[in-house]
Amino acid sequence: MRLLRRDFLPSHLMAETQSTHVDGVISVQARQSVEETSWLLSLAANHDWILGVIGWLPLASPSISETMARFRHEGKLCGLRHVVQDEPGDGFLARTEFNNGIQAMKEYGWTYDLLIYARQIPFAIPFVDRHPDQVFVLDHIAKPTIQSSVYDAAWDRDVRELAKRPNVYCKFSGVVTEVRDTGWSLPQLQRYWDTAIDSFGPERLMFGTDWPVCLLKTSYAAWVAAVSKLASKLSHAEQVNFWSQNAMRAYRLDLGGST
Repeated sequence: MRLLRRDFLPSHLMAETQSTHVDGVISVQARQSVEETSWLLSLAANHDWILGVIGWLPLASPSISETMARFRHEGKLCGLRHVVQDEPGDGFLARTEFNNGIQAMKEYGWTYDLLIYARQIPFAIPFVDRHPDQVFVLDHIAKPTIQSSVYDAAWDRDVRELAKRPNVYCKFSGVVTEVRDTGWSLPQLQRYWDTAIDSFGPERLMFGTDWPVCLLKTSYAAWVAAVSKLASKLSHAEQVNFWSQNAMRAYRLDLGGST
């Protein structure tokens, strides 16, 4: 983890993207603090290619409505996320206070990013069902356990069930860091890609990097190249959806017709 214990700023990300076809990004929270959300929004305000921010606000707080109101006019705040994967036990998504916070998001049209482990998908399904009008984005395909010798069949079953909800999108991101073998290869990822694209379809699966965490296993450019190969069998229109349009729809980005 020493690799990640340093500052990562827009200049570092710009250097990473220059050798790829990525020309716009959405930045996602890492720390669960309102201060970080404000900081990310300040970076986005000064860099046009940071198209949006998925921040954090205390959704389970009794005063969440007042906190949300403070960010009402932050045009680049397009969603919120809580690090549910690190919550003790499996009952967090069922908490009344947290669900009240999710309900309050509707007024602002914000998307909610669902950060969970594969074992938590069965708890995420009734959570999503409580909010049929809320747009969700499942991060990192729900982090299956990837090993050369064993396929995560439980993840396969559960993610297909979750994907039946049309208000749930999915990010193909952060996958290599879930590989338990020493290295990773395209054949290892292929079956997980196949399940993700089959479950969510080219209209609800989107590209993501999980940079800088992905650096634990791969470079930014190598990840883009790997996913480009996995997505190569999609039609041109489907690839446009996967690489940009699905994210624009899920996060309600209005880029004036640009992609």
